[in-house]
Amino acid sequence: MSFVDTHGTVLAFDLGLRRTGVASGELSIGVAHPLTVIQADSTEARLAAIAKLLSEWQPVLLVLGLPTHADGSEHEMTRVAKNFARKLESRFHLPVFLVDERHTSTAAESELHERGIHGKKNKALADAVAAQLILQGFFDARLIA
Repeated sequence: MSFVDTHGTVLAFDLGLRRTGVASGELSIGVAHPLTVIQADSTEARLAAIAKLLSEWQPVLLVLGLPTHADGSEHEMTRVAKNFARKLESRFHLPVFLVDERHTSTAAESELHERGIHGKKNKALADAVAAQLILQGFFDARLIA
């Protein structure tokens, strides 16, 4: 991970075809927080919602979860995420880091379940918590590197 800034806001995304979880954090402290879930059925609608978030939060970089099979091999959503990363970079002129997101959705649901959040409430928050886990993984990897 090569970038100069050691401070500034970061937004992270757990991309889905209908729901995209969003998390935020600050580079200098390296702590991620769930932010929101974008409900969008098209790439353009998703990008428009992201544009509003970028205007509000003014991030210095973006993080996007990269889905793969459990063994790390690629599948269709891997290609969708890589294409979406390119769209984010070209549209918003920010660096986009791809982060392995294997098992984050399951971990997010487990975390919410442990907190006593079940059913529809769990489903509504799970994508944002998955984005939080993706971003926290990015922050943690920076500390080790």
